[in-house]
Amino acid sequence: MLLTLDFNLDVPIYQQIRDQIVLGVAQGRLAPGERLPSIRALAQEAGVNMMTVNKAYQLLRQEGYVVSDRRSGVCVAGSPPATGLEERTRRALRLAVSEARLHAVPLEELLELCRSYYNQSETEGDKCSN
Repeated sequence: MLLTLDFNLDVPIYQQIRDQIVLGVAQGRLAPGERLPSIRALAQEAGVNMMTVNKAYQLLRQEGYVVSDRRSGVCVAGSPPATGLEERTRRALRLAVSEARLHAVPLEELLELCRSYYNQSETEGDKCSN
């Protein structure tokens, strides 16, 4: 699993890991049942502390994006709970829309960009054996 982390951002590394895994799931690059690297392997690959990866995985488990057990490790969940957008996500979306408006991005262009992101999907990867 290849992650692109930016150590110069104000966004914590665990949040960047979480966000990239969520993007991978949403875009179909990480399929339901796909096994994620172990905490140790991902920490080594990304050059970060194992506790950082553990925090990202815990957050993903709490949000329902991944499941874990001792036999199969951490795997992408079949489907996250359909609970709507969390408040944090709503705030981020509102900020992104506000920034687009301040930069004079036409509404249709913004909607098309959202549509494009929403429709992206590619599937690949190994599956967990359950």
